[in-house]
Amino acid sequence: MRALLRRELRLLKQDNWQLALISYIPLLGFMLLWWLFSAGLPRQLPVAVVDQDHSSVSRMLERSLDASPVNQVISFTSQSEAIAAMRQGDVFAMVTFPYGLRRELLLGQQPQIDIRYNGQFLLVGKLLSSQLSLSLADGLRKLSRQSLIAHGVPAKLVAPHIEPMTTQTTALFNRNTNYVGFLVPPILVALWQLLAMLIFANALNKELKPERWQQSYQVGWWPIIAAKSLIYLPILLLHGQFMLALLYGYLGLPAAQLLWLLPVQLCLLLSVGLWVATIFFLLADSARVISFCTALFAPAFAYMGITFPTAEMPELAKLWRLLMPSSHYMEAQISLVSYGNVALMWQQCAGMAGFLLLLLPAMLLAYKRRPQNVAAGVGEPTS
Repeated sequence: MRALLRRELRLLKQDNWQLALISYIPLLGFMLLWWLFSAGLPRQLPVAVVDQDHSSVSRMLERSLDASPVNQVISFTSQSEAIAAMRQGDVFAMVTFPYGLRRELLLGQQPQIDIRYNGQFLLVGKLLSSQLSLSLADGLRKLSRQSLIAHGVPAKLVAPHIEPMTTQTTALFNRNTNYVGFLVPPILVALWQLLAMLIFANALNKELKPERWQQSYQVGWWPIIAAKSLIYLPILLLHGQFMLALLYGYLGLPAAQLLWLLPVQLCLLLSVGLWVATIFFLLADSARVISFCTALFAPAFAYMGITFPTAEMPELAKLWRLLMPSSHYMEAQISLVSYGNVALMWQQCAGMAGFLLLLLPAMLLAYKRRPQNVAAGVGEPTS
């Protein structure tokens, strides 16, 4: 085993790309993604406003929209111009105040205020949809208060007339709706999984040279894979611990009992390694191995259930989600970090035990691809 470890370290020293993957690339990737979301909340998102009424009411509602720190109101003279700007990505939403808005409100009718947002930007669209509705509701509430007082309703009875029943929504684990705590952890986990896949795949692809392929069957694949694991697993675990230290140490996101995540991270890395080994023996081509593994793990963030509801996904998407170790890991991390439930964490982590079944096809494929001279007992190991 010592000879195999020295061999693996020698191969690592000769590979600048692999050295970059285990050293500065993960650190730069983690820090860059954190910096992109460091603002915590999106501000001053451009919103097109088309005022067809040009009344005091429509101007008051426009000021109410502009008062929100999320919105940046941009006035347009026509709907066609606003729609064109939204299609070009210049604005993310559009609000149209119809002609006769003030008159219909004074007559007690229900005018239609047209609100549109770009659903392609899922989180931005969802945020703007709620913020625009809240801003308009605040503006209309002021107008209703003035109207009721003008009709002689006592000031103390105005609030029950406008809103007889109030509701309050409190986020249990993200009270400030901060995007750092919401998005950054799953994004970093998805990136970490991709980096682990690349590191494992590159390490195995080194054995595709004819002389090394021959030697791998003479020495035995599993001792070689064990040597590679002893080199790269501790490094990848350090990456995972740096990720947790960044999120829950430096950024101060609420969490408890983080040490329990260490064995869960190890399970994720072993599961990724089993996937890579199976695909490696199936394809035995460096470019195709990287391409296939990337295609398998690329949608990891979307399938974690953080931003997209997984319950309503098609059956094929649900199956794909179960095939990615990061989906099981993220559920385990949420169980521990958000709920503080160690038992639930292990229950979610148990889903990764199914990846042990990959050992069988990996062994069969490895046996199928053995060279003929090795099968006949011919040849000497090469250095």
